[in-house]
Amino acid sequence: MTARHPAWGWAAGAFGVLAALGLADMLQTARTVVRNYPLLGHIRSLSESIGPNIRQYFIESDMDERPFSREQRHAIYDRSLREPDVLPFGTLVNVYGNDYEWINHSLRPAQIASRDFRITVGPERAQPYSASVFNISAMSFGSLSPNAIRALNEGARRGRFYHDTGEGSISRYHREHGGDIVWEIGSGYFGCRHADGSFDERRFAEQARDPQVRMIEIKLSQGAKPGHGGMLPGAKVTAEIAEARGIPVGQDCISPAAHGAFSTPLGLLQFVARLRELSGDKPVGFKLAIGHPWEWFGIAKAMRETGIVPDFIVVDGAEGGTGAAPLEFVNHMGAPLTEALLLVHNTLVGLDLRKRVRIGAAGKVSSAFDIARLLAMGADWCNAGRGFMFALGCIQSLRCHTDHCPSGVATQDPRRWRSLDATRKATRVYNFHQATLEALRELLSAAGLTHPDQLGPEHVIRRVSSTQVRSLASLYPYLEPGELLHGVPDHQVFRRFWLAARADAFSVPTRSRAGHAPAEMEPA
Repeated sequence: MTARHPAWGWAAGAFGVLAALGLADMLQTARTVVRNYPLLGHIRSLSESIGPNIRQYFIESDMDERPFSREQRHAIYDRSLREPDVLPFGTLVNVYGNDYEWINHSLRPAQIASRDFRITVGPERAQPYSASVFNISAMSFGSLSPNAIRALNEGARRGRFYHDTGEGSISRYHREHGGDIVWEIGSGYFGCRHADGSFDERRFAEQARDPQVRMIEIKLSQGAKPGHGGMLPGAKVTAEIAEARGIPVGQDCISPAAHGAFSTPLGLLQFVARLRELSGDKPVGFKLAIGHPWEWFGIAKAMRETGIVPDFIVVDGAEGGTGAAPLEFVNHMGAPLTEALLLVHNTLVGLDLRKRVRIGAAGKVSSAFDIARLLAMGADWCNAGRGFMFALGCIQSLRCHTDHCPSGVATQDPRRWRSLDATRKATRVYNFHQATLEALRELLSAAGLTHPDQLGPEHVIRRVSSTQVRSLASLYPYLEPGELLHGVPDHQVFRRFWLAARADAFSVPTRSRAGHAPAEMEPA
């Protein structure tokens, strides 16, 4: 008898597997396409799952921003690796396209000795903080891996810039290297909560007085999902996450949509004052995404009425990133950073409070021009989240919410995050920060300026048509110092919402029987 060739056995086995899969496809009822097209239907599913990756690497141009363009990503990679970040042959940007922006240069460039641009936050406090103009935005341990947190904090320590903890509180990994920390206090009061989730003053004071904690930031809302709470499933609450947050291991962890320690603008400012006392008089501020203008105006009026002002406000734009959020929130909730920043800046100027309150800005910041533009519009410093993730090696695989991050940045899977070399990546974080500030120094020098605080909206020019350009100073209305103290300015949003805002309530306008809001509350 002739022995059967091994290849026939493999072929028969493969045919049997495919036949079994095809039969299973025909018998199942959950997926109609697969039932009608056994085996072939799986090719559609595979193509759909890898489509974003195919587009990113083979179809998108260098300038397509989804959400960051190839040019933006590679500039960060090059700077983090200390490789040349210059471009050959000329710009890929259409300089005659609408919304193209640039900074005018000077025929007498300035000489700037240092790129270490800093701003003092809380000069009235017993422990003021000298902040870099470029820092790491809020990203929690739990969203990011242990080695990602280690690398970010060590990079921040080397570069003398701050690392915002995110609302997940201060983990053991934040403490290993001693980099400056801004402790974010969210509605879950992680790291400073009682068992029932309420705010615990004693636990807050214990952590806030740590010298590594330089400022306290109350999170009111986040740009990518404002007004949305969250829940970390118990299966993901490891011993380390539970330790950092002060919650039980293995139990669902709820982040309410609203704070429990206060419910009015006045209450918010009283909370700010109380946190200052408990922290040893460190700078205390809050982060918010702008939504209803009258709610922000209510906070501003409460500042005026009480005399309590935050040391800083971080304005988070709707274009900001997050690990996971509903589609409607990511795409259609909250104000973009330009409008949000202008509203906060103008309000503080109009109340003659701007010199006392510093403003940070966050929302898709990745380059020196991004920083310069936001500082020109009214910010004192900028924060970046995804930019520093790229410096860690993030490849924008868009798998942050799956725990399957291929680069080990946004995952708690030890098989993935242990491959991320925290020491090497810390160097990349440091390099990216330093190279970006060096690029900012060169921009300022070319514009004839010596410090970012000299930037104004008149320095940034935007093309509004093929034949017209305008400075941001002429495109956007800016209030004069103290203008709100002498009446309502001729500014559409202030005219419609300022008088109706209340310091004692985050009030929502009542509607008429006809279903319309009062005229003074109609959106601009």
